[in-house]
Amino acid sequence: MDVMLTEWAAYLVLGMFAGTVAGLLGVGGGLIIVPVLVFIFTGHGFTSETIVHLAVGTSLATIIVTSISSARAHHQHGAVMWPTFWRLTPGIIIGTLIGTALADLMNAVSLRTFFGVFELIVATQMALNIKPDPHRQLPGWFGTSLAGSTIGSISAIVGIGGGTMTVPFLVWCNVVMQKAVATSAAVGLPIAIAGATGFLITGLNEIHLPDYAMGYIYLPALVGIVATSMLFAPLGARLAHRLPVPILKKVFAVLLAVLGIRMLIPA
Repeated sequence: MDVMLTEWAAYLVLGMFAGTVAGLLGVGGGLIIVPVLVFIFTGHGFTSETIVHLAVGTSLATIIVTSISSARAHHQHGAVMWPTFWRLTPGIIIGTLIGTALADLMNAVSLRTFFGVFELIVATQMALNIKPDPHRQLPGWFGTSLAGSTIGSISAIVGIGGGTMTVPFLVWCNVVMQKAVATSAAVGLPIAIAGATGFLITGLNEIHLPDYAMGYIYLPALVGIVATSMLFAPLGARLAHRLPVPILKKVFAVLLAVLGIRMLIPA
């Protein structure tokens, strides 16, 4: 019983932190959720070959719920560029499904390494505040689909909603930051749905999954994280108006770097 309570408490606290950071800094929780779940699952003795896949699949499942809430809030402010969303979505879905298939072919060490390197790149970008300069307009259907496929495939492999790539792409295409962030929040939904579905299906034939896993989605973690992240994301948004966000972003970049380095260290 004590072990179960400790496990649930860990998921609830993780959801609180991920939700607050998402609301405060506009960074999706997947960059935190995936590595922390890897550490939790390792501590609970889950099979090493399934741990990273479970963490990524569960992270994508949590994003389904949080992206709906986030996209709805941005839509109420009229900031979501829905025509751009629909142009990106076909490529996003195709790329995400390709990403889940690639992740299924990767062993735990390869998937963990890919995530660690990606997280270090994001940490560097955040620490140095690297932003693309607007250079062009949005491309046509082919170019947008290609961009969506790239964003979707990488997002699926690392278990995120794609904001770290969608926002820079849209800003590069002369979309103002507010609308880029809002549209990126909406784009997170098809990534999360396609990605979670892909990880659920590819995990059905895995025989070494823990109890309460549905494919590569671990239901206790999903429920615990979603329950608190939904409550604490609005708190983070309110704190954004009171706290020194630029300084906090650099602190968060250090945290991401630590998590990324830890993911690169063999368990």
